[in-house]
Parts: sequence; structure tokens; C-alpha cells
Amino acid sequence: MPHKISITGSATGPLREYDRYVAFDMREKGSPSAPKGLKKSTFISYTVFVTKKAFNKTGLTKKSIMHEKILIQGEPTLDIPMDECPGEIGVICFQITVLPNNKDKEGNESKDKKETKQEDSEASEEVATTKQEEKEAPVSQPAAEEATKKPEPEQVEVKKTDVQKQKEVPQKNQLPTKPKGTQDVVNFDEIIVPEAFLNTRPNPEKTQKVIDFVKRKGHLDEPLTIEKGSKVLTDGYRRYIVAKTMKMDKVPVVYEYERK
Repeated sequence: MPHKISITGSATGPLREYDRYVAFDMREKGSPSAPKGLKKSTFISYTVFVTKKAFNKTGLTKKSIMHEKILIQGEPTLDIPMDECPGEIGVICFQITVLPNNKDKEGNESKDKKETKQEDSEASEEVATTKQEEKEAPVSQPAAEEATKKPEPEQVEVKKTDVQKQKEVPQKNQLPTKPKGTQDVVNFDEIIVPEAFLNTRPNPEKTQKVIDFVKRKGHLDEPLTIEKGSKVLTDGYRRYIVAKTMKMDKVPVVYEYERK
């Protein structure tokens, strides 16, 4: 596995720029407590090498890097010349991260606490205001509103039933709906059927279809064809038989001389 190293701290020396990378020095102290029988670790100086692209992404500058706390993750190296690496160990940086200061953390935490307290107080005030408004509202007002609102559905229903009754009454005397092309409606008994029709017998299946249509729609599928003056049937003998079977008082007609 490759060597890995992570160090935290601030730059202890000025930022040095090279062709494709920058370098700066850091110093980090070891753990204050070492295992028994071993000497405590001391300060170690590092020289960190970072590509310019990665360094620019952090937003650090030559001045701010001396004051910001940063985290360096990379690999140690011993192959860089001494003039470029004054530190005891060189570090090839793979990732550089700016860490928040303690003051910033405390400031953010206190700010969050203040905002939370403010939201809680606003919420409690809103609840208290709502309860106060409910107490101050007169009791009789909702009762009056309910009293005025309750009869409305009953009145609407009564009106609807009255209208329905008015519609149902004339429907008994109304003529059946006329089929398309109807020019007039005449009494069934006034139509004269020639002997030529009386001596024929329409197809029972087709006749039954017309009867079924009348049962569904309430009127003939087509008007009868008669002469204007004499009212002699000239076409539609099958529908004439259906009207007679269904005991229709009036039938829709079209006059022969007016047909196009």
C-alpha cells in the first residue's frame, strides 16, 4: 500500500511559487502522551507541494495561508532537492482543505441558537395570539352563522323538487321526441295505408329492431312519408306497423313532394 500522511496547521513560511505548483512550510507537534518506555514525539517540519489548480480552488492567498488552519492529505517524499524542500519531510498534497476556526464555530453555533430561540418565541407568540382571538370571539356569532347556513341546503332541495315536479307534469302530455328530418307530427289514425302495403308483410327481424329502438329512444328511428293533402302513406310501412304495435297516438312524418 502507498504511504499516506495527514497534517493540520497553518503555514509557517511564505508561499513559494514554481512553474506548475506552489510550496509552503508547515510544522506539527506529535501526541503529548507517548507509550511508556518511548520518548515523546517532537515538532516535525514539513514542506507541502500543491498544484496551482488545487490551491486556487481553496480561495487561499499568500497572506491568508499564514492565518488559516488547513488539512493536508497526501504522501511523504524524500526525493525533492533541499533548496525546494527546507522541511524535514516533503509532502505531495493530493487534497487541501481549509478548516473552520474555533471562533467561527462558536459564532455559527451562537447564531444558530439565537435563530432557533427567535423562531420558538415567534411560534409561541403566534399560538398565544390565536388562543386569545378564540377567547375574544363572541360565542353567538358561530351559532348565528350555523343557524343561517343550515336551512340553505333544505331550501335548495325543495326548489329542486318543485322544478322537477313542474318538469314531470308536462312530460306526460308532451309529444315523443322527433327523429331527424321530421317535418310534421300527425295523428296516427289520420294516415291512410294503401292496399299495396296491406298485402305485404315486412321482415320480422327488421321490424323488431325498430321496436327495440322505440323502446330505447321513445320515438321512431325515421319519419313516415305521406302525401301532403291526402295523408296517404307512400313509404315507411314497417315504421307504421311499429307505431301501431307501440300504440303511438301521433307519429312524425315528412311530405313526399317536399323531399329532396
